[in-house]
Amino acid sequence: MDTSASTHVACPHCAALNRIPSARLGQDPVCGRCGEPLLDGQPLALTDANFDSVVARTELPVIVDLWAPWCGPCRGMAPAYEQAARELKGRALLVKVDTDANPRTAAKFQVRSIPTLLKLQQGRETARISGAMPAAQIVRWAGV
Repeated sequence: MDTSASTHVACPHCAALNRIPSARLGQDPVCGRCGEPLLDGQPLALTDANFDSVVARTELPVIVDLWAPWCGPCRGMAPAYEQAARELKGRALLVKVDTDANPRTAAKFQVRSIPTLLKLQQGRETARISGAMPAAQIVRWAGV
């Protein structure tokens, strides 16, 4: 294993770009500028304002849960998504986008039903699936 390898992760809190040694990705790294957690195994909430800058500059795969507070299947899948975030800690960045509060991001990806999961690699969509699913299926689908 190359101990000098590193991965860039954009901070959703202050927009700083952080270079994290690959060996430390699973060790709860924090932002070098603001000190907020970057990869602590919890889904991060993104907005229209910070979505593009975070996903485009993060080298890890980004798994996006597009959801809404009124959606029963979305609320039902939330604990499974949180569990998947813990299981994928250090291998992917899991984020959530409330489609009601952030319509620009939902429109950008032409979301027609929720919950919808997207897999992005440096801002580009590489996979999509709709419908609620258990944590194990989310982890398998993420494929990281």
